[in-house]
Amino acid sequence: MTARSEIRIEPISAGHIEGFHKALDTVAREREYLSLLEAFPLEETRAFVFGMIKGGNPQFVALADGKVVGWCDISRHAFPSHAHTGRLGMGIIPAYRGQGVGRRLIDATLRASRDVGIERVELSVHADNSRAIALYEKVGFVREGLARKSFHIDGRYKDAIHMAFFHE
Repeated sequence: MTARSEIRIEPISAGHIEGFHKALDTVAREREYLSLLEAFPLEETRAFVFGMIKGGNPQFVALADGKVVGWCDISRHAFPSHAHTGRLGMGIIPAYRGQGVGRRLIDATLRASRDVGIERVELSVHADNSRAIALYEKVGFVREGLARKSFHIDGRYKDAIHMAFFHE
């Protein structure tokens, strides 16, 4: 494990794409925290990242010795009537959890979302992911609802909690 001070938080760039793809795939294959069960092919991930950059959507990575160990992004809603709203996604590879990386990532991403005019940030989190829920509440997200049996992974259903953050 790496000490917190050695982890850098940076906006994503082209040079981070392969590392982001690997980190996303690592967390997805745990089949525990994300709706995605494996990363999309690298070229689709590359197109996603370039689309995020082109669209001015906040996307940050956590780097330990140059290796992507986590990410946080907010995708702005495409409809003009919802353009003030974005959807948050994030993940941290197992060895770097519990070290404050998630807090640093989400703080940077929320600051950047305000700077680009996103006023409302939404997310859905697995209801049994108490560590993530505690982080989201700590930074100001509020619970807006429960979606029963929202996820179906490996023969089991999971509820989701819908949450939102509002820039004041």
